[in-house]
Amino acid sequence: MPARSGERSEGLTEEMILEQFHQTDFALPTVSIEPPDGRTLVNLPVFYELVWPQDGYEPDEVDTTEIIGHEVRIRPTLESATYHFGDGESFGPTESLGGPHPDGDVTHEYSHATTVEPHVTVVYGGEVSVDGSAWATIPGTVTVDGPVNPLEVLTSTNRLYD
Repeated sequence: MPARSGERSEGLTEEMILEQFHQTDFALPTVSIEPPDGRTLVNLPVFYELVWPQDGYEPDEVDTTEIIGHEVRIRPTLESATYHFGDGESFGPTESLGGPHPDGDVTHEYSHATTVEPHVTVVYGGEVSVDGSAWATIPGTVTVDGPVNPLEVLTSTNRLYD
């Protein structure tokens, strides 16, 4: 792994950095769903958006620690996201964060009334900087499943009244 220009990182190994990367407190990805309130209708497009919580390290945030006297900075990157819709269908892997109605690019329509538990799976990559060196790619990835968001899919009936 990189050291300051002209210096060697005595004792610091790639295995130590990989171990620290795997111990990173990654942000637990969640999905925002539109329509809101955990309810939608059959054949209505549902819009999904990946949301990062306050806790944990999301892509581009830096986790700084010290390993055997060296400042090690780890910056997670988003390799991919897979949206699981809870009905056996999924979208991804993709780099898309989705988005709200009407412009979000991750949507799904449910074909029958049911209750589903959609969630998102994120694959994190990472970069490392040792003692202020340039960022270098960390080999390997970490996969994190977000929590399920119960969604009730309903039907509706139209009636004409005189």
